[in-house]
Amino acid sequence: MSLDAAIPADHRAPRGDAAAAVTALYEAHAMGLLRLAVVMLGDLRSAEDVVQEAFCGLYRRWRLLDDPGKALGYARSSVLNGCRSELRARARSERRGISLTAVDAASPEEDVLVAEEHREVLAALRRLPARQREALVLRFYLGMSEPDIAAAMAVSQGTVKSTTSRALSSLGQLLREAP
Repeated sequence: MSLDAAIPADHRAPRGDAAAAVTALYEAHAMGLLRLAVVMLGDLRSAEDVVQEAFCGLYRRWRLLDDPGKALGYARSSVLNGCRSELRARARSERRGISLTAVDAASPEEDVLVAEEHREVLAALRRLPARQREALVLRFYLGMSEPDIAAAMAVSQGTVKSTTSRALSSLGQLLREAP
């Protein structure tokens, strides 16, 4: 049975609405999601790929959304999952002695994104474990609430609180150690 058959017709958004809705969502939120991915990955090219794939996936699955009002949450979760997948692929490649990160040829866009944040903070943030980094970025960079973070990370609100607390403590320690 296909996914389309499993969802009643009255819950499916028409294809025409998908293009307009995803375009509007992209115009309003792509830059924030790109910043999220850049902080998570430390690489603009990979971040752009992850965000682009998230919006393509949203468009492909638009008819399957039960609540189009939750499309931004879906896109945000897709970006986080894409970042996790990219980081896992990098780790596997590094174990094999292959580097997947882009050559350090900064584009003008990357210079603008990196200039927005203090380099020491970003470097320390990147040294945090992935889950702690995600919690901090979602909370303080995107300004999300604890319930929204819990939904995006697929964890409880208590886990968000404890992870955020540990992450802030670790980040403070890393910044004190910075030269």
